[in-house]
Amino acid sequence: MRMIAEGTWICGDPGMQFDTTVNEWHTCPETGRINASNPCSEYMFLDDSACNLASINLMKFVTDEGEFDVAAFRAACRTMITAQEIIVPNSSYPTRAIEKNSHEYRPLGLGYANLGALLMSRGLPYDSDEGRAYAAAITAIMTGEAYAQSARIARDHGGPFAGYGKNREPFLRVMRKHRDAVGEINPKLVPADLYAAAKQVWDEAVALGEQHGYRNAQATVLAPTGTIGFMMDCDTTGVEPDIALVKYKKLVGGGLMKIVNGTVPMALERLGYTEPEIEAIVHYIDEHETIEGAPFLKEEHLAVFDCAFKPAKGQRSIHYMGHIRMMGATQPFISGAISKTVNVPREATVEEIEKAYLEAWRLGAKAISIYRDGSKRTQPLNTSKAQVADTRNVGAGLQSGVVGADLQVGPREVVKEVVKVVERPTRRKLPDERPSITHKFDIAGHEGYITVGLFEDGQPGEIFLTMAKEGSTISGFADAFAQAISYALQYGVPLQVLVDKFSHARFEPSGLTKNPEIRFAKSIVDYIFRWLATKFLSPEAQFRAGVNLREERVEPGSGIRDAGSAASARAIRIRDDHRADVGAGLQPRPEPQASDAKPAAKPVEYAPIQSQEDAPPCSTCGSIMIRNGSCYKCGNCGTTSGCA
Repeated sequence: MRMIAEGTWICGDPGMQFDTTVNEWHTCPETGRINASNPCSEYMFLDDSACNLASINLMKFVTDEGEFDVAAFRAACRTMITAQEIIVPNSSYPTRAIEKNSHEYRPLGLGYANLGALLMSRGLPYDSDEGRAYAAAITAIMTGEAYAQSARIARDHGGPFAGYGKNREPFLRVMRKHRDAVGEINPKLVPADLYAAAKQVWDEAVALGEQHGYRNAQATVLAPTGTIGFMMDCDTTGVEPDIALVKYKKLVGGGLMKIVNGTVPMALERLGYTEPEIEAIVHYIDEHETIEGAPFLKEEHLAVFDCAFKPAKGQRSIHYMGHIRMMGATQPFISGAISKTVNVPREATVEEIEKAYLEAWRLGAKAISIYRDGSKRTQPLNTSKAQVADTRNVGAGLQSGVVGADLQVGPREVVKEVVKVVERPTRRKLPDERPSITHKFDIAGHEGYITVGLFEDGQPGEIFLTMAKEGSTISGFADAFAQAISYALQYGVPLQVLVDKFSHARFEPSGLTKNPEIRFAKSIVDYIFRWLATKFLSPEAQFRAGVNLREERVEPGSGIRDAGSAASARAIRIRDDHRADVGAGLQPRPEPQASDAKPAAKPVEYAPIQSQEDAPPCSTCGSIMIRNGSCYKCGNCGTTSGCA
C-alpha cells in the first residue's frame, strides 16, 4: 500500500480497484468472475465483452422554474436504453469472442454528465449531505428506469439475455441490493418527487425482472464524458465537480481556449441575488478568475461554488474526501463503476493518499484514481540547485527525463542538483547501398525524373529531381530543393506533413500529365508530392492530397499498391522485396514459381478527376467550381473562369 501511495503521489499512477466489492455486485457470477475493467475503469464485466455507452446531459432537464423534470428524465432513460439495446446486434466488435459475449449478455452503459453543474444550479455544494443525497436520487432513478425498461424489452422482444437463466438468482439479488440502497437516501434532503420516483422505479425494476427477466446484463456506468461533454455543452463532466470556474484548455494545434462556467448566474439567482448583484459577481469572476472576494457574495454561499482545484488567486477547493463521499453516495445505484478522479492538493502527503484509498474502499467504491495537483508536467526542468525538497520538481523530474545527481526515488527526497537533458533531432542516414524508385513524368511536355531512395523499412529517405531540358538555374534550384527535402525526411519530418505543405503549389510549368493518378499538375512541386502520396501514404491521405483514386483496387496480397504502370509496379515490388529481405536477415528470396503465380488483376478504371483543393467559388452563383482544362468551370450554372 505504501508503494502504491508513493507512486500515486509522484505521478498520479496507479489507480486502484476493489476486487471483492466489484464481484459482490456482479450480476452474472455463474458465468465467470469480473477480473478487470476498461482503461477508464467504469466498465467492469466478463472477460471478452464490450459495452455500448451513452450519457445524458442532466442540465437539459432543468425547467424554466429551476426544478428538475423527473418525468422527462425517466422518459429519456427509457428511450436511451431502447436505442442502446438496438445498437447491440448492429455494432461491430474487434474479436469474435467479444462479439459472442456482447450478443449473449448485451451489457449497456447509460450514464450522465453535468452533475456538478446541476448541483451548483440548485445552490447545493458538491461536498454536502444535500448534494450527495440529490446525486444519489438522480442516479437511482436512472439505473432503476434502465433496468425496468430492460425488463419490458425482455417481455416484449425476445426474452432475457442468453446467460440470464443460470444467473437469475444472483442477478435478482443484486437488483434487490440496488433497491434496498434507496432506503439509505435521506428523504428530508431531496425533493419529494425525486425521492418518490427513486423508490417507484426500483420497485418496478425488481417486480418486472422477477416476472420477465432482463434483456441486458448491465445497464449503467458513469463514464468520464470528457470529449462528448464539450459536444453536449456541459460545464462539468460525468460525476465530477467543475475543475475551476475559469479554466484554460490547451489545444492540440497550439494555443489556449478559455472556458468559463455558465452555471454561476443560475446558482446566484436561486440563492436570491438580484440581477445587478449577479452581473457584478460574474464580472468579478471573469476579471479575477475566482469568486472569492466578489462583491455582494455572502460567506455562507462560497461552498456552492467550490471546485476541484484552487483558483490561481483563491484558497478554496473541494476537500478530497468530498470526491470520495460522492462516489460512495452514487456507486450503489450504478451497474458498473464510476470513472472519476479524486483531486488532492499539491501539499497532500503520501499518508493522506493512503487514507483516501482506504476510505474509498470503506464507502463502497469499486475503483478510484487519485491525482495530486502538479504531479504531471509536460516540460523538463531547468538547470537548478535546490537546498530543500520541492514536491513539484520531484514529481516532474521523474517524468520528464531529468537526470539528477543524488536524485532519489522516494517522493520526499531532496534534489541536490538537477541537470537538464536537452533533446535534439537526430539524423537517420541511409545505408551506402539502398533500393530506390525512379519515376518518369511529363507535365505539359516538360519531362523529368524523380528518384526516391528508401530506408531499410521501405520508407522514403531521399529524393533526386532531374529535368530532361533544364538550364543551370533550374538544375541548381531542383538539386537544392531535393536535398532540403531529403534532409527533412532523414531528420524525421513525416512525409504527410511535406505532402500537405507542398501539394497544390502553383507555378509554371503546369498542365496535363500522363499519370492517370494525377491528371493535372499545378507545378513540378505539386506533382512530386502528390506522386509521393500515391506510393507511400494511405488511400485516405491520397484522397486528401487530391490524388485521382481508382474505383477498383488491385487485389490484396498482389504486392502492388496503387501502381499506375508496370514500371511503377515493379518498383514497388523491389521496395517490398527489400523490406522482406531485411526482416529475414538480408537473405535473398527465390523467384516465385509459375505455379505460385497469382492471376493477373483485372483492368481497373480511374474515377473522374477529383475537385482541386484550391478551386474558387463561382462568381455568378457561388458554387465551388471544378477544373476545366487550365481554367475552372461551374457545374451549377456553367460559368467559366475565363476559358472560351
